[in-house]
Amino acid sequence: MAILALGINHKTAPVELREKVAFSDEKRLSALQQIQQADLAESAVVLSTCNRTELYLHNRHISPQEESAQNQQWLEQIIQWFVQFHGLSADQVRDNLYLAQNSAATRHLMRVACGLDSLILGEPQILGQVKQAYQASESVYRQNLSGEFSRLFQKTFATAKRVRSETDIGGSAVSVAYAATSLAKQIFDSLQPLTILLVGAGETIELVSRYLFQQGAEKIIIANRTLSRAQELSERVGAMELLPLEQLQQGLNRADIVITSTASEQPLITAEMVKQAQKQRKYRSMLIIDIAVPRDVEEQVTEVDAVYHYSVDDLQHIIQHNLAQRQKASEQAEQIIQQESQDFFHWLKLHQSSNLIRKYRNQAEETRQALLSRALSALQQGQDQEKVLQELSYKLTNRLLHAPTQAIQGLVKSGDSEGLQHFSTALGIVDAAAEHEN
Repeated sequence: MAILALGINHKTAPVELREKVAFSDEKRLSALQQIQQADLAESAVVLSTCNRTELYLHNRHISPQEESAQNQQWLEQIIQWFVQFHGLSADQVRDNLYLAQNSAATRHLMRVACGLDSLILGEPQILGQVKQAYQASESVYRQNLSGEFSRLFQKTFATAKRVRSETDIGGSAVSVAYAATSLAKQIFDSLQPLTILLVGAGETIELVSRYLFQQGAEKIIIANRTLSRAQELSERVGAMELLPLEQLQQGLNRADIVITSTASEQPLITAEMVKQAQKQRKYRSMLIIDIAVPRDVEEQVTEVDAVYHYSVDDLQHIIQHNLAQRQKASEQAEQIIQQESQDFFHWLKLHQSSNLIRKYRNQAEETRQALLSRALSALQQGQDQEKVLQELSYKLTNRLLHAPTQAIQGLVKSGDSEGLQHFSTALGIVDAAAEHEN
């Protein structure tokens, strides 16, 4: 059997190409059905995110030897299907594709699920996306994904959970939006009772608002020049109070935390505005985080009493430190993945050997039943009993010894002395030369 991972990601292809090979939910369903109908793989999972498109395939009938002609032919069939499905040519895609098979494919899947292959090292969202991709395949295959493939993905989810619990891979902020939220959480014990003012309604502020809600914030005001954009953001993320930018001072007068990120070329928040706000607030602690470039907040606000002011440069220092922490954690994660991957293949070998034993025993039983039926029929016809029994024992012995004899000959031809030793030990046969020496 062979396990294959094939894909394109942010490291190997520009966004223009990644967009062309992305799978919507509808396309993914169609792709899984085509793979099944064309018998390209026994089981398949299609993972598609903004930064990657990957296929994970399992085929019991393909040789695991990567250099075999059968294996190479299968890879070409998969690549051809992939490019044709997206209306592209192999030349457009081949240089951007990466392939991994068997143990390498297993490690790749585990690294992806753990966030080690993400644009932002250790980001947690990818695990949920891998789970959704697996569940989509389960619905198509109607719970009939191969046992080996199901075991691989369950092992992957357990590995990701172990990495999260045993390392600090996700414990440090490495995006500006997350760093801003983490800083607010460090300065204030709880965000729940605080009033938070967000200035702007772009992508960064949207991420900040999502993180704030996740951290328990309940009172969020969003001020923006275009109220309709703020309204749309509020509908997407969560209920927020809307404020026209012309009324920014009113928002400052109420805010415990201010996070701003606009495209304004001039500062929107002056030191004088903050002084006025602090008088209204009776100089309770105020945190102002300016993640805009150019800056939205005058630098002089740092001189106002009880105001903590951080710029995007300050956050970058935090992020660089945290990236170093995550890099250290990723080294621990790689060791865990190596252990779990080896554990999976150890299980796979035992699973395959148990299947082999079961099939061999079933085959032996079929042989016994066939020969017994023939012998009983001969006895009923009045043939000599001793002759019938002699023939039964002779044929049964020959049939049962045929496969092991061929296996021994194969081991001899390949020079596998260790395999021969295991085989002879299992059969209780003592090597004549070794017996003579003893």
